Amino acid sequence: MLIALVLLYAGLCSRAGIWLTRDDKPEHADALVLLTGGIADRVLQVADLYGEGVAPRVIIVTEGMGAYRALKERGVEIIGNTVQVRDALTRLGVPADSILVLPGDARSTMNEATAISRYLGSDQRIDTLVLVSSSYHMRRAGMIFETVFRESGREVTVLCSPSDYTNFRARGWWKHKEEIQAALPEFIKIGSFRFLERWRL
Repeated sequence: MLIALVLLYAGLCSRAGIWLTRDDKPEHADALVLLTGGIADRVLQVADLYGEGVAPRVIIVTEGMGAYRALKERGVEIIGNTVQVRDALTRLGVPADSILVLPGDARSTMNEATAISRYLGSDQRIDTLVLVSSSYHMRRAGMIFETVFRESGREVTVLCSPSDYTNFRARGWWKHKEEIQAALPEFIKIGSFRFLERWRL
């Protein structure tokens, strides 16, 4: 009985990790959306997808800088994540004129989805997006974007491409402290989105 319970637990955890890392294996889209937060793993994935010809442009929403503004007011300049992401992409071969940086002061995936939804309301050429993020964040990101577009009435196909460079083992995440710390908050945030946040849209 104990062995059976252990095997059941391991199987459920493995399925949960795979579920988090939604991967639609996109072949073509109108634009790639690089979700801010992590930098290296997401930038590398976007550069790879762009290089493979999956989409001709990249969209980034300016990330909220919070207390960095207070530093700037005191004469301390720190390069923001959005600038770092844009510069890294250009150094990896993505042309600067293929990168669209939207204003937004985004502090969450919901903020990013809302900003992009507003922008696409005036740009009817884009109807298929590929979201790129850290692998464990992918399921929730897809849910949020699909819900925001549905509520806005704008028909957009949302595809997900989790970064191959994220240090997250979907099948064995529960065995490692760092990966537990990444996965568990995602499950909590998904619950919060489904039962609280989505009704505010």
